[in-house]
Amino acid sequence: MGEPNVKLTGGDKQERGRRWRVSLLLIAAILSFLVGLGGIGEPLDDMLRTSRDLTNPRTASGEIVIAAIDQRALEALPRWPWPRRYHAQIIDALREAGAKKIFVDIILATESEPREDRIFGLALDRAKGKVVLPVRFVIDPVTGISSHRVPISRFRKSAELAHINWRYNYRAEVRKLPYDMKVAGKTYPSFASRLAEAPHVGAEAMSIDFSIDPHTIPVISAADILSGNLRPDQVAGKTVILGATSIDLGDTSIVPRQGLMGGVYTHVLGAETLKRGVPIDLGWLPPFLLALFLVSILAFAREARAAIGCAGALILYLLIPLALEQRLIFADIVPALFLLLIVGGAFGWSRFQTIYKVRGSMKAGSGLPNFNALRHETTTRELPLLVMRIKNYPEIMSMLSDAEDSLVRQIVNRLTVVSIASEIYQGGEGVFAWFANPATGPARGEQLDALYEIFRSPFVIEGRMVDPVVAFGIDLGMSRSIPNRLASALFAADEALREGLKWKQYDPTTLEDAGWKLSLLSQLDQAIDGGKLSIAYQPKLEISSGRIVGAEALVRWHHPEKGMINPADFILAAEQSGRIEKLTRYVLRAAIEAAAGANAAGIPLNMAINLSAKLINDVRLPATIAALLKEYRLPADQLTLEITETAALAGSGANLALLMQLREMGVELSIDDYGTGMSTLAYLQQIPATEIKIDKSFIQLIETSHSDRLLVASTIQLAHSLGQKVVAEGVERKETLAALVELECDLAQGYLIGRPMPFRLLEQRLIAQRKAA
Repeated sequence: MGEPNVKLTGGDKQERGRRWRVSLLLIAAILSFLVGLGGIGEPLDDMLRTSRDLTNPRTASGEIVIAAIDQRALEALPRWPWPRRYHAQIIDALREAGAKKIFVDIILATESEPREDRIFGLALDRAKGKVVLPVRFVIDPVTGISSHRVPISRFRKSAELAHINWRYNYRAEVRKLPYDMKVAGKTYPSFASRLAEAPHVGAEAMSIDFSIDPHTIPVISAADILSGNLRPDQVAGKTVILGATSIDLGDTSIVPRQGLMGGVYTHVLGAETLKRGVPIDLGWLPPFLLALFLVSILAFAREARAAIGCAGALILYLLIPLALEQRLIFADIVPALFLLLIVGGAFGWSRFQTIYKVRGSMKAGSGLPNFNALRHETTTRELPLLVMRIKNYPEIMSMLSDAEDSLVRQIVNRLTVVSIASEIYQGGEGVFAWFANPATGPARGEQLDALYEIFRSPFVIEGRMVDPVVAFGIDLGMSRSIPNRLASALFAADEALREGLKWKQYDPTTLEDAGWKLSLLSQLDQAIDGGKLSIAYQPKLEISSGRIVGAEALVRWHHPEKGMINPADFILAAEQSGRIEKLTRYVLRAAIEAAAGANAAGIPLNMAINLSAKLINDVRLPATIAALLKEYRLPADQLTLEITETAALAGSGANLALLMQLREMGVELSIDDYGTGMSTLAYLQQIPATEIKIDKSFIQLIETSHSDRLLVASTIQLAHSLGQKVVAEGVERKETLAALVELECDLAQGYLIGRPMPFRLLEQRLIAQRKAA
């Protein structure tokens, strides 16, 4: 949000500036308040708190010991649940060794064999009130019916009781523990407060200090206790909690920074927190109100001072919780940070715009950076440069009184629909330029086709409908200067207008050899007709079974003189020249023949083939595919056609009808490069797809990027809810594959699984896989 670029004088200008600042403050306060009220900032607050825990690690007191039902104990006594005489034996051993208090984190709400219950009850009697048993309040997630888990009456007579309930957050982590819980009409303290011998403080819940390293908590295996290897010095005068640490038993919780651990650790971490003191949870409102007070003062300072002041406050908000949490004072700061970012960012941006305009790098009227700014761009110059020329821009402007800003806003909105544009630069006479957005992958023909279709709709300005005439130009010569590249892209756009094309590419690297450029298409025809193209097959792994179950067919062209030709070059040329159908038919025949051979040999193999956007409206395509499937006797469900969601939804509804026809034949459909186009639930419901293929730009960062992991997880859940499988592409590391296993992804593809290879090598791998089964 920047201050209006209107020439005002005296008090009018001051009043305009004052209104802008008041509006900014009000909007920022409301948005930030809603962030806090709706808990939207909770994920980021948890991430910040976890990072602070890493800077200030603590060790456990050592006064609470875990008697662990771990893997060793389960191997010694594999039957679970154990007969209660073993629990009794552990209680007796701990009592005899001098344990101060014994907590049993095992539900004992039902009777077992009478003899076992009698033995356990006698052990409780001998402990003389030293034992604390758990109670729990449970709500069935399916029926919503609540129930209570209270120890049977025989056990209640000789033991104290405490509750073991937790509170989960959005990630199923236990960040807080209730102090007290009403179960079966009676209020019980928590295991954590009893373990710590903490007094009741009247608070509803406590935050756990996860800077305490759970690995520093003393642990004794139940196997050692049962075998008589318990030393008195291990537990004498200490509090002991008996519980499951083996995750195979299911009594687990997610501990921040640690992952899945036995639930008993959460109780002990809560108790260790209380041993340090009573935690104070400020929540989000006090930090937010303090930030609101600060920005209310800064909002009426000079732009530069306001921006610097907000930046300083932002840094303090990030650092102060470090000191507070050492005193067990917890606060949620994201709503306050959001407020400071909005206000500080607005003032910083307003200041930047002022400087920008002074340097003559902004287009008057629209506020967009001009081509002077583009010529000085350095951070994105290695990306493809795109230009849009509006041929009838002068005619449009001659019809308007003073509405160029309205026209430019509509143009910018349309350019950003397909997520190609990042920063948009405006030149003269209806020329707009931008660099391809790396987050969406390289600029594709179908993206420009979709943009062209969007600009076919008229602009509505001052109540008039105006039809623009547009064309796009692309320059890929990253090594040249920006002015040269801009001129090349403009030349390509003008050529597209003259030739009646939607877009045209100017790539100087392919023009260095003019003879090769002029003969590329004819040589491609010869290569297709002579069978000189080859197909490489990249395997796809079924994650649940660890088996190769499919492959993607990728066309390759090894030229006798030029060597290996970049597929993007000749595929793009085929699309622009109308040869893509011929090329696609060649790939379909080869890939279907290969898949049919494997399936006939008893090796199930699903073959995936990329389908060009140019062919989605070709009514002959279903018949072509049906004939090839019949010729090679390949079941239709063993063929997958990969399409981008942009291509599937561009143009009229005929493309969706064609895709539906393919699905009715039994052919599988995959949405390729998911996440780089118009990815919404509404679009997914329109496309009759059976599979979603998540773009590698999201997959390769899921171990380090919380946002990418959340996006991938939500995509998998969404696809599964729609009955679709999910393929992760670009899997290159074992850690990435492990993360996909946790997220329950279906299929994986990438260099870790296998590089594109000749079919004979893939067939050898499949045969070896079958022999190993």
